Amino acid sequence: MKVTITFRHLEHTPSLDERISEKSEKLNKYLGGRSHIKWGCHVKNGIHYAEVELLGPKFKYHATGKSDNLYKTIDLVVAKLEKQIHKKKERLTAKKDKIQHKDLEILEQSDAWMDYNEEQFDDVA
Repeated sequence: MKVTITFRHLEHTPSLDERISEKSEKLNKYLGGRSHIKWGCHVKNGIHYAEVELLGPKFKYHATGKSDNLYKTIDLVVAKLEKQIHKKKERLTAKKDKIQHKDLEILEQSDAWMDYNEEQFDDVA
């Protein structure tokens, strides 16, 4: 996992850096393997903004947030990304379940042999 952090119009402090890397590890837990997380933080008119772009080989997520406190903003953005990831994973699992159960038809034992016609099948033995 590669993490890139950009600060504009605010000071880069070790505590902010630690908080962002902690949250990035949390996001990486969901995605595993190769990913690149780009953080952009800035202040405009006393409001703190955070923007995150999460890139990987088969995915791309993006979220922004704003509040009066940068720590709160980081938490909001991470919550938005987690929601996007969960939604995508739910869609994929629902799609897999739908494909697996599409052709499956369960019949009663007596009804299952009603459509069987021996003349359609050649005896290979």
